[in-house]
Order: sequence, then structure tokens, then C-alpha cells
Amino acid sequence: MSRLRDRMEADLRLRNLRPRTQETYLGYVRNFAFYHMRSPTEMGTEEVHDFLIHLRDERKLQPMTIKGYVAALKFLYTATLNRPEVVRPWLSPRVVRKLPVVLSGTEVEAVLGAIESITYRAVLMTTYGAGLRISEACQLQVADIDSKRMLIHIRDGKGGKQRYAMLCGRLLETLRAYWRQVRPHGEYLFPGQKPDTHLSNSSVRKVLHQAIKDCGIEKRVTPHVLRHSFATHLLDTGTDIRTIQVLLGHNSIQTTQVYTQVSPQHIGRVKSPLDLLGTREAKVLG
Repeated sequence: MSRLRDRMEADLRLRNLRPRTQETYLGYVRNFAFYHMRSPTEMGTEEVHDFLIHLRDERKLQPMTIKGYVAALKFLYTATLNRPEVVRPWLSPRVVRKLPVVLSGTEVEAVLGAIESITYRAVLMTTYGAGLRISEACQLQVADIDSKRMLIHIRDGKGGKQRYAMLCGRLLETLRAYWRQVRPHGEYLFPGQKPDTHLSNSSVRKVLHQAIKDCGIEKRVTPHVLRHSFATHLLDTGTDIRTIQVLLGHNSIQTTQVYTQVSPQHIGRVKSPLDLLGTREAKVLG
């Protein structure tokens, strides 16, 4: 298995997949081999089928996680072992998209105000104020803040993509206050405890969880909820969906359109045809 792992790892690097994706794929294949106690080179379609059933029925994994396993096994048998017939029958499970959890503006203000640490308040305010993923906010470098153009450079977004996010006035003031007080060393805007590292995602989640608890908010809130709230609040205030798509860095407009389903102001601006019946505007209805 060690030689096969080395081959697959080299193939993953050649495809230029992100380090975290490489680690995930290798871990999934290791679990596959451990389940059958055999090398993947000795197995085929039947073993893949049994393993996927095990993930769904015994381990009760979510469809999104199983989708990752399918992708890893497809890479193994297609790219590394050159046996695509093994995984050709397997389609990724259908993933039911749930409506995102969204905080109101009042709740966001309360949560940010409940965080005593200026560092964690600054990073979470950046997450909400610019609509960033928590990993993007934690990995920001000092040079990424462009106060002249009021932009934030995202160097390593999802899929390794780069983009620019908005830098609003209040966020800039907060970051300047944070800078004056903390004076962070190194290239990272939010450095970690060890040299040349950035603040960890997990530590931010813990601080946010405590703030949510202190505010008495019963919604299930993660840092990504602040990104959802940013997008929904932009839609509430009249920003067009295409602009929101660009700011969030979504490939497809369909991904962004989910926020039209959770924005009460967006829904409220739409007139029901029932209200039009019997009026001049009803002529368009025939």
C-alpha cells in the first residue's frame, strides 16, 4: 500500500490539487483498503460497491462525504491504476441542498459586540463585512488589504482561485484599530501562536460559539453563517445577484440564487398575481 500511496500522491501533485484535497483523497483510499484489509490493486467493482454501502448504511455518512469518497476512488482507479471500469458505474449520491442559516442584522451586531478579543472580533468582522470563508479570513496577509482601492485580495480561495472582496469603511477602521493595538509580526494579518502561522479556523469557531451562547441565540451558527448573512443582507438592501456572485467567488449563479429564498425583503418585493386580479396591471395575465 505504501508504494501505491506514493504513486497516487505523485499523481495528485501532478494534477495540482490543493494539499488539503490530496490529504483527504489519500485518507479515503486508506480507509477503503483498511475496510477490506486488502490492497486496492487486488479489488474491483464489487469491493467498491460494498464499501460505499458500508459508508451509507453502517457509518451513516452524509451524502456530501460519500461524494468525496467516490471522487477519491475514481481518481485512484482512473488516474493511478488505469482501471476506469472499476468506478465507471458509480455516480455521486444526490446531495439535498438545505437553506442556509442566516442571522439578522441585530443578531450580527450583538455577536460581534460580545467578543472581547480584538483579534477574534476583527477576523469575524472581516468574515461578515467582506463575505469571506473563515479559511480565507484567517489566511489574509497584511499586503492583501488595499485601503486605497478599498479592496481585499483573496489569494487562495476555494479551488485555489483568486478574487477581490470589498473593504468597507467600518471594517477598515476596525482593522486599523486592531493593527495599532496588536502590531502583528510576520506576513499574516492574523498570526497564530507559532511563528509563520496564521490563526486557526478551529479557534475562531470556538470563540464564535461562545459569543452565540452569550447572546442567547438558538440558531446553529458557524463562521460560514456570517458569509451567508453577508450575502442575504446585500440582497435585502437591493444589491443585484450577479454582483453578489462575484463578491462571493461562486462559479455558478445557481449557487448564489439560494439567497433569494431566505431574503424576506427580496420575497416581499414580489407581488402575488392574486393582488393583481381586477386591476389594470392584471391585463398582462390575459
